[in-house]
Amino acid sequence: MEIRELLKEEQPPMELLLLADPSEALVSQYLKRGKCYVAVLDNEIIGEYVLLPTRPDTVEIVNVAVAENHQGKGIGKRLVKHAIQQAMKQGHKTIEIGTGNSGVAQLALYQKCGFRMTSIDRDFFIRHYSEPIYENGIQVVDMVRLSQDL
Repeated sequence: MEIRELLKEEQPPMELLLLADPSEALVSQYLKRGKCYVAVLDNEIIGEYVLLPTRPDTVEIVNVAVAENHQGKGIGKRLVKHAIQQAMKQGHKTIEIGTGNSGVAQLALYQKCGFRMTSIDRDFFIRHYSEPIYENGIQVVDMVRLSQDL
């Protein structure tokens, strides 16, 4: 498996991007400002993340997804670790990530990759999404914010 920046002539992998964020409008918006990286196996894009500069010296992973038939194989962890390396190469001092309050697996993954919880953005998903989102039988309401010093 290779992880690389999405080529300019390639279309963003919207099906994967929408797995992590159901708002096509928000995804399109941050794709314009960030860089999309893809995990490729046998010429097929099976995972992705988007790295978005947010403040001086700070970058955020705003979307991470792995194709459902490839989940549970450590690809998500490899993508997050790759994002951390890219942020360091680009000279950033801090990397951030956020996930919904019900994202138990995501919270575990991010902490295994060295992130620490920093805050909760209450009602984030109520304010930014017109339709309710459910995960693990729980409505996604709050954004749990995590960061890591590089």
